Amino acid sequence: MTTRPDPLPGPGQVQVSVSACGVCRTDLHVVDGDLIEAKLPIIPGHEIVGTVSALGDGVDGFKPGDRVGIPWLGHSCGHCSYCGSGAENLCDNPGFTGYQIDGGYADMTIADANFCFPLPAEYGDAECAPLLCAGLIGYRSLVMAGDNSMRLGIYGFGAAAHIVVQVAVYQQREIYAFTSPGDAAAQAFALEMGAFWAGDSDTPPPRELDAAIIFAPVGALIPAALRAVRKGGIVVCGGIHMSDIPSFPYGILWGERVLRSVANLTRQDAIDFLALAPKVPVRTRIEEYPLEQANEALHALRSGQLTGAAVLIP
Repeated sequence: MTTRPDPLPGPGQVQVSVSACGVCRTDLHVVDGDLIEAKLPIIPGHEIVGTVSALGDGVDGFKPGDRVGIPWLGHSCGHCSYCGSGAENLCDNPGFTGYQIDGGYADMTIADANFCFPLPAEYGDAECAPLLCAGLIGYRSLVMAGDNSMRLGIYGFGAAAHIVVQVAVYQQREIYAFTSPGDAAAQAFALEMGAFWAGDSDTPPPRELDAAIIFAPVGALIPAALRAVRKGGIVVCGGIHMSDIPSFPYGILWGERVLRSVANLTRQDAIDFLALAPKVPVRTRIEEYPLEQANEALHALRSGQLTGAAVLIP
């Protein structure tokens, strides 16, 4: 642990006293050097829940004492072609929380007020933290999978999957969960969360799928998912980093199958999902760690020891 002076908010920023911060697989990619554009040294963490403690000049949307959430997208330029077309998640000059902007593995942080969100009162601070990335990226991935994809595969059953399966079941979809071969605990967890079927990732599903979402950062799952979906089906890669994708025959892509990635999130994603979550209602499964045990939480995630999501408590 390192002690620093409390960061002071500049124009348009809020200072936030952190009450909880989720531990995301993206944090692992930052810490492990898989993502190479990090500001170093960096304070990781982008599933931040806290209370506004001070305002910078020009902030009028929040007041001290307000509870807010701070997600991965911490800034966008507002004037590139992507920002101008509603695709700020693809901004040419973005800033990402816990990557280029110091994040929530701390007891105090600052953030652009335009990229902070009021949070549903139905959730406690620790419960709410995973909604801010696992939930948001899961939701965006689900939207990308298409409204008519009623038989949906999910590859990798961790923090994002355990949230998105609840939303998908609420939407009356049938969920097929794929885990590492032999991971009976994860398969049982998937069934508990509402999956129709759970099995090994090297096993074909019992029925042809309309779409699949891949959360596990394993490139070899892409050919497996393409083989599992019907003609015209969609395979969505929901992670920010993935191991190399092996070559595969064109025949498993042919038939107008679609392979696409999900990149980051928009503020509208956050608004839509945070309004939807309490209606489902989404219930997050969390394991709390004190802030000083952040490395232990990251190790638990890396080694597959978590059921649900880890959350750091300052």
